Amino acid sequence: MENKKTLVLGATTKPNRYAYLATTRLQENNIEVVPVGIREGEINGEPILLGKPEVENIHTVTLYLNPQRQEDYYDYILGLNPKRIIFNPGTENALLSKLAREKGIESVVGCTLVMLSLKNY
Repeated sequence: MENKKTLVLGATTKPNRYAYLATTRLQENNIEVVPVGIREGEINGEPILLGKPEVENIHTVTLYLNPQRQEDYYDYILGLNPKRIIFNPGTENALLSKLAREKGIESVVGCTLVMLSLKNY
């Protein structure tokens, strides 16, 4: 699978959360992952970055924040200039999707975990 460096927005150390599962599955698929959250910690040795860290060459941003919490990150997400944004269940956001498309960023309403399991990530 092509390396599609992925920023997981909403990362957490809680193993029962989808953001955690997505991070571990991305790692298992040898996809470089950048977990970003609001609490310090790590997932399989990868530190969770706080705030809006400067990161380069992001292919995909996968969202695990509800639309209201995403608002503070619009400029950050779009400024990363990813190739696509994945809106996981519960994160669908028509405004952010529209802003992304206007910048030529693909918006995908889907599930990172399902996409990985079907090998169509």
